Amino acid sequence: MKTNWPILNFDELKDTIATVQLWTQIVGKIRLTKMPWINHSWHVTLYISPTGLTTSAIPHEDGVFQIDFDFVQHKLWITASSGKSSSLDLKQRSVADFYKELMQKLAGLGIDANIYPKPNEIEPAIPFAKDEVHHSYSPAKMNNLWRAWINIHIIFTKFRAKFRGKCSPVHFFWGGFDLAVTRFSGREAPAHPGGSPNMPLSVMQEAYSHEVSSCGFWLGNDASPYPVFYSYCYPTPPSFGKQPVKPAEAFFSEEMGEFFLPYADVIRADDPESYLLEFLQSTYEAAANTGNWQRRLLECDFSAFERDR
Repeated sequence: MKTNWPILNFDELKDTIATVQLWTQIVGKIRLTKMPWINHSWHVTLYISPTGLTTSAIPHEDGVFQIDFDFVQHKLWITASSGKSSSLDLKQRSVADFYKELMQKLAGLGIDANIYPKPNEIEPAIPFAKDEVHHSYSPAKMNNLWRAWINIHIIFTKFRAKFRGKCSPVHFFWGGFDLAVTRFSGREAPAHPGGSPNMPLSVMQEAYSHEVSSCGFWLGNDASPYPVFYSYCYPTPPSFGKQPVKPAEAFFSEEMGEFFLPYADVIRADDPESYLLEFLQSTYEAAANTGNWQRRLLECDFSAFERDR
């Protein structure tokens, strides 16, 4: 996989990311408004697909429909079980223009999608219909990012397979624009204090209602302009950040309360998959050991089944 890992430069990506994140928020909110509430907001996420990101099947009045970001042909596809379909171009266009056309396309398919028309976890929260600020889209850069997500998705899926306790899918959160997978101890957690911009406290507290160890991939921001893998737990034991983790390039941020591993270090490794799995496993162990998780009951190894199939 080493030769298939693209270089990701935040400064080159950031304008496209800023626009596409808002597009994914619009699509994610459509899924949110049509789905029943699923624990920890799992009903709002998107998923990696063979061409980009997908909502998977969403229920509506006449069956199901699905919305797909295609970062190969650079289209947004809307497909309904009625046999009807529609699409719009992913190109240099404002968030307002994207929002208007998407809502028109959905209405044309008979799909009612009345969403909260402002972004979450972003400041300032410009209403989608008025956002002419964000309008950048580079097909090449977005395809590059999606190819990185493919590799990460595969490794996160392998990591997820080692846990028999409650665990999230490998999914994409459009609020933070990050790919994540989360393990649960099975015990309730203290009420979360909140703190994310434009995010209701009740939603944050439901998301963190139970003890978690979560890992993911984040592209960075202007204050921290480089892509990283992260790992955190909630609640966070005082000794969590003092635990030995691997590889040597991993570090703990006291400010963020998380372990980080730069993406650039992963793709330089002789074996990026093993290198990243080492980070995911050792940071999970830091959370599970300091949080007194019942590891014997929660972990599993089905490698024997894989050899025999």
